[in-house]
Amino acid sequence: MNSFKASTEAGLQKNDLENLLSISKRASKVSGQILMEHYGRLSMIKNKGLIGDLVTSADLASEECVISELQKHTPDIGILAEESGQKGNTSDLKWCVDPLDGTTNFAHGYPFFACSIGLTWKGTPILGTIEIPFLKESYWAAPEIGSFCNDQKIKVSSRKKLIESLLVTGFAYDRQTRIDNNYAEFCWLTHRTRGVRRGGAAAVDLAFIASGRLDAYWERGLAQWDLAAGVAIVEIAGGIISDYQGNNFNISTGKVVASCPGIQEELLKELNKVKPLKGKLYGAPEIDKMGF
Repeated sequence: MNSFKASTEAGLQKNDLENLLSISKRASKVSGQILMEHYGRLSMIKNKGLIGDLVTSADLASEECVISELQKHTPDIGILAEESGQKGNTSDLKWCVDPLDGTTNFAHGYPFFACSIGLTWKGTPILGTIEIPFLKESYWAAPEIGSFCNDQKIKVSSRKKLIESLLVTGFAYDRQTRIDNNYAEFCWLTHRTRGVRRGGAAAVDLAFIASGRLDAYWERGLAQWDLAAGVAIVEIAGGIISDYQGNNFNISTGKVVASCPGIQEELLKELNKVKPLKGKLYGAPEIDKMGF
């Protein structure tokens, strides 16, 4: 199911989508302002368990603001937020909120971070907003309306060859102990493209795919709040969203491939050539056979 079919099934008309998008855009914008107020002057940084899985005072302040706005204007729609979990109604229509995607970047003063708010119907992303405050870029999209950055319509790139493409990916928080950790794919595709970047914020990566700055993105180990907004924005901008085999995207798996249409088939073919890593993982020097 794509965003258009999901919005139709949910009974949302164009004016409903415009209203919901307006609410999300407003919440994202205020969240971005809060993030910039905290940027470079954090009062709290904590580790949530796994190495690199952080929460800061900025995450909490941003999430509180977003939830307040969403509950005020859409009290009948449930919310799934990264820091506070499920709130409100448990119906099929749900907001997925990442108040600060790229927390590690933010904590180190690295300027790739965003607030991401997506609306899903039975797990299918319908619409979304992504605020990248340091870059002063606001991304948003909804069916029948289109994908935009700062009110300028955007679309995915027209690239046709993988070797001429620039890709982006990321690595899950459990990468130190998990064989299926994306290291091998990163190396494999680095040698078959113009390059692979690691931005450290899934929402920013997906926004850049939608705007054509990057040609494709793949990653695993993601949460619904990482994906909901960006997947909708990419799809509505003309991109293809799938799993690693080219089947329909399922947000609950945490795996995604997002690309411009021209390279999707070749990208999937190369991804599926990659063999799993061999050897022990914890203590990186022992990873000496990458299955190439």
